[in-house]
Amino acid sequence: MLEVVAQREYKNLLPDGRSLTIDIYAVDKEDKVYDIEVQRASAGADVHRARFHSSMIDTKMLKARQEFKEIHDSYVIFITASDVLGAGCPLYHVKRMIEETGTYFGDGSHIIYVNGSYKDDNDPVGKLMHDFRCLSSADMFYPVLARQVKYFKETEGGLEIMCQAFEDLAEKRVLDEKASLIKNLMETMKWTAEQAMEAMKISETDKKLLVPRL
Repeated sequence: MLEVVAQREYKNLLPDGRSLTIDIYAVDKEDKVYDIEVQRASAGADVHRARFHSSMIDTKMLKARQEFKEIHDSYVIFITASDVLGAGCPLYHVKRMIEETGTYFGDGSHIIYVNGSYKDDNDPVGKLMHDFRCLSSADMFYPVLARQVKYFKETEGGLEIMCQAFEDLAEKRVLDEKASLIKNLMETMKWTAEQAMEAMKISETDKKLLVPRL
């Protein structure tokens, strides 16, 4: 991979439009874009959410005056705790198809659901899902994943990084909640952002962080 980013934000330019935070954003050497989401609750992996993720990613791919054919392939991958599509498959590949001919449309848009409850120690996906459920790196099949888990869970340096990551995530969620409340006040009370933040007694430091979210 050429680029891997955790918790990447996609801002919706519409005033009341819903924005998006991607769990893991990645780009490979062929410029294919990957959005990887880990979902414990089935509701978080609704098929309409996959459509929304795919559309938001597409909006960021082309610059002004680029040809539409230059848009790169995209992969929205949901790793779910249960078999949300219910057919017992380890993977579900979703592509657009022309109904009349039964052929793929070929627009480069891909959606993949990974069944986190799938168990088969002789299957690559089954082994990976086994490793996802493991509490100890010593019980994992894949050495690369085992090494990373051991570092982050069983070494002092890794634990410090994990603690900082959780603190950053908690701070982000608090700011997102404050931003939502401010927007509600602006809409219902017809206030400016400054008036809403003053009413909520937002600190000057937080104001600087919140303004880009509004």
